[in-house]
Amino acid sequence: MSGVVVNVIAIVVGTAVGLLFGKGIHDRFRSIAFSAIGLSTAIIGASMSLGGLTRMGQTKMGDYAALVLVGSLVAGSLIGELVRIEYWLERFGEWLREVTQRIPWFDSGESGHTLVEGFVTASLLFCVGAMTVLGSIKDGLGDHSVLYLKSLLDGFASVLLATTLGIGVGLSIIPVIVVQGGIALSAQAIQPFMTEAVLASLTCVGGSLILCIGIDLAGIKRLPVGNMLPAIVIAMAAGWLIG
Repeated sequence: MSGVVVNVIAIVVGTAVGLLFGKGIHDRFRSIAFSAIGLSTAIIGASMSLGGLTRMGQTKMGDYAALVLVGSLVAGSLIGELVRIEYWLERFGEWLREVTQRIPWFDSGESGHTLVEGFVTASLLFCVGAMTVLGSIKDGLGDHSVLYLKSLLDGFASVLLATTLGIGVGLSIIPVIVVQGGIALSAQAIQPFMTEAVLASLTCVGGSLILCIGIDLAGIKRLPVGNMLPAIVIAMAAGWLIG
């Protein structure tokens, strides 16, 4: 699991560098950087989603690809709204803020929403996609090269994100450890289930959620991305059953 460890270290270091540089950025420059990152995130999400949708269409899912995308997002959003994931994420952010305020040298000075926004944005970027799944499986089987490359990319991304989204970006190591570490430890058992259709479904719907985050960061419209998270699980299940 050395690939997972290196990935976590890269995110922590990148976040630290981003926070250090972020403190010296004037508000008007921070605002334009925020918009630029939002636009970039939206483009990345759109690219991932369209690429995943195309790959879904090339599997046994065929013409059902668009239906899986829409159905997963709608059903997942309804489930997330029922469970109130956004509410609990906000509570989690407030709890983290209270914890950091008790540590003098670690007071983030951020609201719970800002912490959650950085946390969710970075978590989706770092945990969604074929590179995450395949890299973690290979890491568990002894090949760490894919996650080493991902660590380099995530490290640079965390620097840029942390300058505007704050300490919440660094907290994304929690799902990174859980998701990538869990996949790496279960690599032998999980590998047969990670079909092309499952990976394509994960990338397509996950990319759609990243697009939503980009729209939010760019100041266009805030969408309840937290409540949409179950859509990823539904899409992967649909990919396995249909594809």
